[in-house]
Amino acid sequence: MSINLQFHAFAGNPLSSKFPISGDPISPSAALEALNARITLNTAHSSPSPTFKVLPFRNGRPLASSAAGSAHSPPIWRLGWLGLDHLRASFDNSELSSDSLVYLSSSAENDAVYWAIDVSAEALDLGSNDSGLCFVELRTLMVATDWSDLHAMGNLAIAGHAKALLEWHNVSRFCGHCGEKTVPIEGGRRKKCSNDSCNKRIYPRVDPVVIMLVIDRENDRALLANRSMRMPRLYTCLSGFTEPGESLEEAVRRETWEETGIEVGEVVYHSSQPWPVVPNSIPCQLMVGFFAYAKSHEITMDKKELEDAQWYSRGDVKKALTSAKYKQAQRTAAAKVEQMCEGLVNNPIFASDFNVDSADEHALIVVPGPFAIAHHLISSWAFSDQMVVNGVECNSK
Repeated sequence: MSINLQFHAFAGNPLSSKFPISGDPISPSAALEALNARITLNTAHSSPSPTFKVLPFRNGRPLASSAAGSAHSPPIWRLGWLGLDHLRASFDNSELSSDSLVYLSSSAENDAVYWAIDVSAEALDLGSNDSGLCFVELRTLMVATDWSDLHAMGNLAIAGHAKALLEWHNVSRFCGHCGEKTVPIEGGRRKKCSNDSCNKRIYPRVDPVVIMLVIDRENDRALLANRSMRMPRLYTCLSGFTEPGESLEEAVRRETWEETGIEVGEVVYHSSQPWPVVPNSIPCQLMVGFFAYAKSHEITMDKKELEDAQWYSRGDVKKALTSAKYKQAQRTAAAKVEQMCEGLVNNPIFASDFNVDSADEHALIVVPGPFAIAHHLISSWAFSDQMVVNGVECNSK
């Protein structure tokens, strides 16, 4: 059965939808001023102090907790927000400064300001098992998230946004123009060069990645590829980075040609997805999904990029989708998070893309789970005879 989501995993950030009003006491500038006053214990700061909520990260892993499930529902993980006083108590007062925190958002409704902080270099007593909190790999949380739970999906989006910003800080420590150190401004949402003669402003960069399901209309089949023999049955869409001076459609055609030798004609946009679970050197990726219609059919595979690439019939793809035990994978991952927070297991990367062990062993291939845009490209095509994609009724061919 095809799975429909209101939005993709890592999209739909509930904090990003609340824009503070200009002049509001919890605007970014006022929030930063209040933060500095609280950290330095400056009692002369006359404005009412908002509630500060801080999400710590260690080595790209957000702090999380887990609530026990029931016989009918798996455990539910939550973000490990800390109060500023709790965080300050974990630091030497001289070490915690506003420059180490990154502003996420603020809410006039509950007079709260949300921040993130990277504590990888700090020997803090955070995430200890007796507290019920632990630092969990974001990919594990991704698989563990119940995609039908909007609150849980919102937490995942917040964690993804915060991770991307913190990793951007880590890779933008020096000015690309003059080489001097950079300093955070605007609550860490921007940076600037510390060299007064340069003073270059630096913004988070989003790298667009095209991801495409290549379709053979004539023979009613789709092109799927395997990139890693570590997961030999996992087949997914082709993808690649755009190059300077290239449109997204041109990138789709070029990447498809380079990796498989297939010529693509028509390219149709499907949807997009933020994707923060990537190497730290490329922290902010946006996956832009397309249907790409093939003009040729003979595969000439680039073996440096792919382990395998094959055409699969609509029937084969439907079987892979209907036989995959996505809910079982989600429940297993959710239970793993609970065990981590109780200190019963270590914190490995539980799944890179999909828990293949939970797939039907008789299925020809496995396709990524509902947390990946590839899943929705594939399922939208496979079930297009009974679906509406982006408000447009799709035909089977």
